[in-house]
Amino acid sequence: MATLSYPSWDSTSRTRLRCHAGGFTPLPDWNRTWYTANPDLTQCFQNTVLVWVPCIYLWLLVPFYCLHLYCHDNGRIRMSCLCAAKMVLGFLLASFGFVEFFYILLERRQDIEHHMVFLLSPIIRSMTVILVLCIIQLERVRGCRSSVFLFLFWVLSVVCSLVPLRAKIQLAIDEGITSDIVRYLAFFSYFTIQLAQLFLCCFADQPPLVFHLSQNPCPVRDASFLSKILFWWFTGLVVKGYRTPLEAEDLWTLREEDTSNKIISELQQNWTAECAKLQKQEKALASGAALGSRLPDQAQLLRKLQKEQSSGFFLLRTLARKFGPYFLTGTLCIIFHDAFMFAIPQVLSLLLGFMKDADAPLWKGYFYATLMFLLSCLQSLFNHQYMYTCFTVGMRVKTAVMGLVYRKSLVINSSARRTCTVGEIVNLVSADTQKLMDFVVYFNAVWLAPIEIALCLFFLWQHLGPSALAGIATVILIFPLNGFIAKKRSKLQVNAGMKFMDGRIRLMNEILNGIKILKFYAWEKAFLEQVLGYREKELKALKKSQILYSISIASFNSSSFLIAFAMFGVYVMLDDRNVLDAQKVFVSMAIINILKTPLSQLPFAISTTMQALVSLRRLGKYLCSEELRADNVSKASLSSGKTFNVIVDNGTFSWAAEGPPCLKRINVRVPRGSLVAVVGHVGSGKSSLLSAMLGETEKRSGQVTVKGSVAYVPQQAWIQNATVQDNVLFGREKLKTWYQRVLEACALLPDLDILPAGDATEIGEKGLNLSGGQKQRVSLARAVYRKADVYLLDDPLSAVDAHVGQHIFDKVIGPKGVLRGKTRVLVTHGTSFLPQADLILVLVEGEITESGSYQELLSRHGAFADFIHTFASTEKKESSIQRGEEASVTGAAHWVSEQQNAAKPTGSLGLTRTHCAVSSQVRLEMYKKYFKTIGLAIIILIVFLYAFQQGASLAYNYWLSMWADDPVVNGTQLDTDLKLAVFGALGFAQGIAIFGTTVAISICGIIASRQLHMDLLVNVLRSPMSFFECTPSGNLLNRFAKEIDAIDCMVPDGLKMMLSYVFKLMEVCIIVLMATPFAAVIILPLAFLYAFVQSFYVATSCQLRRLEAVSRSPIYTHFNETVQGASVIRAFGEQSRFILQANKRVDFNQTSYFPRFVATRWLAVNLEFVGNVVVLAAAILSVMGRSTLSPGIVGLAVSHSLQVTGILSWIVRSWTDVENNIVSVERVNEYSDTPKEASWNTEGTPLPLAWPQSGTIEFQDYGLQYRKGLELALKGITLNVDKREKVGIVGRTGAGKSSLALGIFRILEAAKGKIFIDGVNIADIGLHDLRSRVTIIPQDPILFSGSLRMNLDPFDTYTDEEIWSSLELAHLKTFVSNLPDKLSYECSEGGENLSLGQRQLVCLARALLRKTKILVLDEATAAVDLETDTLIQSTIRTQFEDCTVLTIAHRLNTIMDYTRVIVMDRGNVCEMDSPANLISQRGQFYRMCLEAGLV
Repeated sequence: MATLSYPSWDSTSRTRLRCHAGGFTPLPDWNRTWYTANPDLTQCFQNTVLVWVPCIYLWLLVPFYCLHLYCHDNGRIRMSCLCAAKMVLGFLLASFGFVEFFYILLERRQDIEHHMVFLLSPIIRSMTVILVLCIIQLERVRGCRSSVFLFLFWVLSVVCSLVPLRAKIQLAIDEGITSDIVRYLAFFSYFTIQLAQLFLCCFADQPPLVFHLSQNPCPVRDASFLSKILFWWFTGLVVKGYRTPLEAEDLWTLREEDTSNKIISELQQNWTAECAKLQKQEKALASGAALGSRLPDQAQLLRKLQKEQSSGFFLLRTLARKFGPYFLTGTLCIIFHDAFMFAIPQVLSLLLGFMKDADAPLWKGYFYATLMFLLSCLQSLFNHQYMYTCFTVGMRVKTAVMGLVYRKSLVINSSARRTCTVGEIVNLVSADTQKLMDFVVYFNAVWLAPIEIALCLFFLWQHLGPSALAGIATVILIFPLNGFIAKKRSKLQVNAGMKFMDGRIRLMNEILNGIKILKFYAWEKAFLEQVLGYREKELKALKKSQILYSISIASFNSSSFLIAFAMFGVYVMLDDRNVLDAQKVFVSMAIINILKTPLSQLPFAISTTMQALVSLRRLGKYLCSEELRADNVSKASLSSGKTFNVIVDNGTFSWAAEGPPCLKRINVRVPRGSLVAVVGHVGSGKSSLLSAMLGETEKRSGQVTVKGSVAYVPQQAWIQNATVQDNVLFGREKLKTWYQRVLEACALLPDLDILPAGDATEIGEKGLNLSGGQKQRVSLARAVYRKADVYLLDDPLSAVDAHVGQHIFDKVIGPKGVLRGKTRVLVTHGTSFLPQADLILVLVEGEITESGSYQELLSRHGAFADFIHTFASTEKKESSIQRGEEASVTGAAHWVSEQQNAAKPTGSLGLTRTHCAVSSQVRLEMYKKYFKTIGLAIIILIVFLYAFQQGASLAYNYWLSMWADDPVVNGTQLDTDLKLAVFGALGFAQGIAIFGTTVAISICGIIASRQLHMDLLVNVLRSPMSFFECTPSGNLLNRFAKEIDAIDCMVPDGLKMMLSYVFKLMEVCIIVLMATPFAAVIILPLAFLYAFVQSFYVATSCQLRRLEAVSRSPIYTHFNETVQGASVIRAFGEQSRFILQANKRVDFNQTSYFPRFVATRWLAVNLEFVGNVVVLAAAILSVMGRSTLSPGIVGLAVSHSLQVTGILSWIVRSWTDVENNIVSVERVNEYSDTPKEASWNTEGTPLPLAWPQSGTIEFQDYGLQYRKGLELALKGITLNVDKREKVGIVGRTGAGKSSLALGIFRILEAAKGKIFIDGVNIADIGLHDLRSRVTIIPQDPILFSGSLRMNLDPFDTYTDEEIWSSLELAHLKTFVSNLPDKLSYECSEGGENLSLGQRQLVCLARALLRKTKILVLDEATAAVDLETDTLIQSTIRTQFEDCTVLTIAHRLNTIMDYTRVIVMDRGNVCEMDSPANLISQRGQFYRMCLEAGLV
């Protein structure tokens, strides 16, 4: 937008105007512009083209821009100081044009007719500025805060004014400023105002009036265009993260367009429409198939596959419509990036041509150097805008898919739900969404990489002719080799590595789940050996994989050399006159370096795309699966009067549309306020009936009507990972009085007294820290609190003991309970409640065979009478059994609660020590620990290998530059064969060194990970039981799986990458300093700047990564819970609240994911600017030293400096990866400082082999506590147990029965006093010495995966005869003999392929095999049927007759014939005598026997 620069109008000779009256040709004069030492543009060009270019840009694009503003209204912006300043300066600029117009009109009238163009320019310029002012106002009205459109206009204007500015300054220097001071001042003022306008455009205006202010909003909304493209808006968070560790509160709230609510609300409508189309297609196909005969199986399979394929395509189309337009802006950026990337080697060619031409004017060198710098900067900016767009789209796609899958999981029907496990559904939102995010980033490479490769080969052909084909041949050889290696590695990882890793993790999972058994039996060493066996095989496979990977890395990193060697070799061999000069060599090398990127990206992009298509198909299949039909149940409001609340008319129901019916001919009418009991044998369809009333089953025929609100208690209690209070309130407001009444009615108050924080105690996943009965009561309380009209209760009393069940029935369900007056449908097995039911429905094989009151049905002598006789006979026995069960589990809960109480600091209400974000920077100790494990000698060897590798690289590159500078004699170069041989030898030496370094680092990684895993395993197995009670097994398993995997692979890979790039950077710096030593002045400050920027980034990036990892788990936990409890959520009508919760969790995760990927862009833009300055420095200094430098050394320096930007980014990226993954060393090392048990074996005091010989036990003032500072669980116990004595230990929940057993086995150490066994103080001997000589049959019969023999004798101590003998005594011989593999029969995880009774008998066989003098039974028969119980009791009486037996009894009938009974109460022995004497004393034992119906 240059003002006219008039020299004296009279001196025509000086102006050399080329604007003629007869014709207008504003062309540059090349002799004056290019072929000169002092370049300039013609006056005509300056006054026409340079003035008009910005004007044409504005006028051409303004209609489109106005349309854009019209479509995007963000609200009106108040007139701000910024806007006012722009307007004032705009008016000044416009007035300059008009003043100039009148000045020409009045002062230069005589010249106008010849040069009308001079009169037009100021008018055009002023009109354009007025248009700018209109646009500024329109932007203000439409709420545009920062204008890209006007920013580019002012950039163009300033750039076009630079040439006239230079001409003006030159003229002022030549003629003096006084010659025409007014016009000089006018021009300089005009130019200054343009600069001011450009400067003002770099700032964003204030927010619009309707702007919704959120707490801690994302600064990108307030950022200007310039701040957005350079990511300066992110700097605040980086600085904050550097100063103090970032917390979740420091992160910005998501922009509205990134929130789940915004994304999914729009997408849901589109997806529903697409689904409707798909269903229409299905119906058309189905009707077509119905007309003909039944389709053959192959055709049906084909149709199924076709449906999956099309559902995936429909999902892709939906996502493309929503996110496609924004993604296309990114695609445009990558196209511009590629254009600039390919322009750089062309400019390098021109620069090297300039160095060769001694007569070329110096300004051209500076021009090329500056142009290269600008192109590099633009390339960086466009690349990072593209990456930012891709990651933003990826993030939104993740949110969208997660939202769709979550909503689907709330409406999917039972038959579709059965086709996919909970794990598979969670996998859809974890693994498959990640694949879609990768697809978004790499999709453009699929079509762009082949174009880039073709362009590279075209440019190489231009420089080297047909020799470029040798490069293509090398590529064709190298990359299939890498593909083959990748395939081989993948096969090795899947078949060997993953197999052994899975085996190790499965075994670790079993060890952690059965750790108590391991400790009781002293089996830790046997399982330690098993784990280490898996580990060694896993590391062996890893070593093979890493060697293959090293070959791959060596070939890829040497690919530049190999391609160059092939091309240059063929080029010089073809013809002696083919001369390698600097231009050919270094431009070719620059193009080869470009070629490496698409070559490495293409296979990855194709594989990512293929994986994404599979994921789309899986997601599409799930999202198109059948939903629950709304017409399964007709909902109606509650009308007044005595009506029926639940009506089922002639209903037939099935679980799947095509499946057999589960209920037939169902006719039920439930009157309002009545209690209906549903009875029947197992599998008769009782739960299905309730599901039909909820609409969970497929309605084949009939009508179901439910009036009023519904509350549902499922058979298996569904508990959320939240506090007890949250589980009961379930989203409702807390009404204190009603809440207390509900807790009391559901018998929860005694439990809340036990729990560490009462109703504010957090319940673990799936009710981890509650007993079955407690979970069921919480589930019932949730329903009762709801105050619903209809209650559907699916056997809620089965999990609680008899007296609690009676209490709940009386206080909640029965005629006098809090639900009296409500409609209740109760599925039950308890016959004692049936007389109080208003109506009883008897189900037999899915049909209601009888209905009526209790007396009516008994008098009919039908199915109901049989049911009553079957259950009544065992019920009295079961009442005493169940009471014991509940007590025992609650006792365990009491133990756990005490552990938790001690584990938590005051005021903390959480359950366990869960993994949280480690906020401090990774400590230096972790690096020391890691490298110390490897050893100093190997580290020195690795450093030497790296130095040798980079030395070889430097040597072959320098050799190449010397070859390029070699003089040409008679059109040829001398000794080309020798030069080629030396070049090849150095290159191959580098390749071998690369292979050596990568193998060495891999082996070091394996050494370190082997040792760290060993330490972790020993530390965990040596930890006391209290440690396992307050550390989630998931956390421990995560250490053995994810963290060890990171130490195995991620840390060594990160170190490989980082070291190779650090040494590469040193090579580049040495080369640049060799060429231009003066560059040190620039490189040193840049190095400090780089270190400064990098330290800011690494601190923030690590914290963001950890915050993101921590916020990811709750999403999957919530998904898991929702899928499992979908029927409960639907029954209570809480879908919208759960959707809101899911949205919040996803959004919370994205608040840390968004800044995490922006941090990488912020760093890259800043670092690449540093790298581009190195390019500029190398080029400028080369131009300055043209007289002393050869083209070869300049080519070497500049072509290497072009790699700096990439190298710097990779160093930081790999350094960050190492920082993030070295945390794994910290986490694995975490458990080395936790308290440990006493030593397993004691040296120097060998026990007699036969100890204990008699089996006497003596407690002397024995006290035990769960944690220091807590109340004693056993208080001064003093008692003697004689040899061969049979002692029963009884007492209510929390009395300390189990604590006695824990004390004998030293699971908990004594707080005071001593225990003597056969006169030996057990505190003085090793834990394994003690535990291997005393036997326990535990309450939970836990088996491990492996052979049956291993489960009986993991140390291979006993012969097969002894094992068969023990099996015979345990009544298992017949069963095991009939198994296909007999003793080698493989037990599944937890022994699930054996029944509960059989597992308990295996535990008995273990005890029989060990045959120690002391046997402790932690009521082993509480969980088994009466038949198995009888078998076990008879075996114990006969086989352990000469042993001392201590039985912690829950079933009192099992100890009535014991010699003594100890009654415990609150940690004290309150009664001790024979059962007969205790009953006659009528004390506590007598009362317990009375309750159990034994007296």
